[in-house]
Amino acid sequence: MAFNIDLAGRVAFVTGASSGLGAQFARTLARAGAACVLASRRVEKLKELRAHIEGEGGSAHVLALDVTDLDSIRAAVAHAETEVGSIDILVNNSGVSTTQRLQDVSEEDFDFIFDTNVRGAFFVAQEVGKRMLARARGAAPGSYTGGRIINIASMAGLKVLPQIGAYCMSKAAVVQMTKAMALEWGRFGINVNAICPGYIDTEINHHHWQTEQGQKLVNMLPRRRVGRPEDLDALLVMLASDQSHFVNGAVIAADDGFAV
Repeated sequence: MAFNIDLAGRVAFVTGASSGLGAQFARTLARAGAACVLASRRVEKLKELRAHIEGEGGSAHVLALDVTDLDSIRAAVAHAETEVGSIDILVNNSGVSTTQRLQDVSEEDFDFIFDTNVRGAFFVAQEVGKRMLARARGAAPGSYTGGRIINIASMAGLKVLPQIGAYCMSKAAVVQMTKAMALEWGRFGINVNAICPGYIDTEINHHHWQTEQGQKLVNMLPRRRVGRPEDLDALLVMLASDQSHFVNGAVIAADDGFAV
C-alpha cells in the first residue's frame, strides 16, 4: 500500500524556524504542500529561509516571535491567522539550553531555559489551541476542524544526561504537557504529540562532532552516529497529516535507540 501525504490547503506555524531543526521542519512541510508561517526572533534568517522555500515553489510567510513574551505570542498568532489563514498545524520547536552541573545552575540559567522551553512552549500551544477549539465548537471560521500540534521535546526528556540537567527537566515537562493537552483536546479533533529527537547534526553544532569531545560522544551512541535533520521528515509529516488521526498523546523517540 502506498501513501501520498498532501498538506495542500493547510497552514503550518513553525516556531524557532530560523535555523536547525526548525528550518528543516518548515522546508519539509512546505514541500508537502502546507503554507508555512516561519516564526522566530531572527527575522533576517527567516527571510533567507522564505526565499529558499519560495524558490522550491512553496509558500512561506515571516513573523517575528519571542516565545518568552506573551504579547508577542498573541500578536504573532493573530497576525498569522489574519494574513495566511487559520492555523492547522503547530510545530512547537523553540528551545534553548546551557551546559553546567546542577550545583552551578544560576537563577538566570534556570529561567532562561524554562521561560523558553516550558513557559514559551505552553503559551504558544495554548494560544493556537484556543483557536483550534473555537473552530471545533463552531465559534470561529476555518476550512479544517481539529488540528495537529507537534511539540518538539528531546530524548533528554526521557533519559537524564550529565551537565544539562536543567534542560532535561524542561523537556520532561514538555513531554507531560503533550500528554495533558492530548487528554483535554483530543475529543475536539486536536491531536497533540511529541517528537523526542536524539543527537542531530545541524549547522549550530556541526563543528562539535569533529572535536575530541564530540567524537567521544559519538562513540557512546548505540550505532556510533548522529542523525541528520532530514531523518525526522517522515515522522513530522505523518504527525501533521490526517493519517495520524489515531495517534494522540504519543511521545516518539527519534534518537537511533539512545534512550533505550
